[in-house]
Amino acid sequence: MSERAPSPGAPDWRDEIFAALKSADIRQVGYVPDAGHSRLIELCQADPEIRAITLTSEEEGIGLAAGAWLGGQRAALLMQSSGVGNCVNMLSLAKACRFPLVLLVTMRGEWAEFNPWQVAMGTKTQAALELMDVLVYRAEVPEDAGETVAAALDIAFNGGLAAAVLLSQRLIGAKRWVK
Repeated sequence: MSERAPSPGAPDWRDEIFAALKSADIRQVGYVPDAGHSRLIELCQADPEIRAITLTSEEEGIGLAAGAWLGGQRAALLMQSSGVGNCVNMLSLAKACRFPLVLLVTMRGEWAEFNPWQVAMGTKTQAALELMDVLVYRAEVPEDAGETVAAALDIAFNGGLAAAVLLSQRLIGAKRWVK
């Protein structure tokens, strides 16, 4: 993966997302391993105040977030756009039970995609989330990532809503086929 390095002297956008999670008192982070989230996963794993939980499937994360909320903690889920398709049915739980849900979604199937299998879900991710009444925000440039995640966290936890931030493929960097 060819990740976009921050400009010299500029804060890394992944560090800014982590700071937003910390500021929102996120205590549980569920994830399916993903190269686009690798630095954020490492930051969560290294923090003793955050429980980073590897999921078998992205849909498990919806139940994790519900359980965290019922137990008095806040959670966020990290996934790739292809994983959103695995969550569609479980998103009804967030809607029916009105608990806060925050999804940070690394996009595939967009700019400079090498794998045609990623295009179908990548082009429908936002629409699928919106069909399930998830508010969708998008970060296209490094300067917007932390602030966009903070806004999604605020609206989700202040209103008992589901919100997703789509981290564009251009932001995370083009994934390259490696032989």
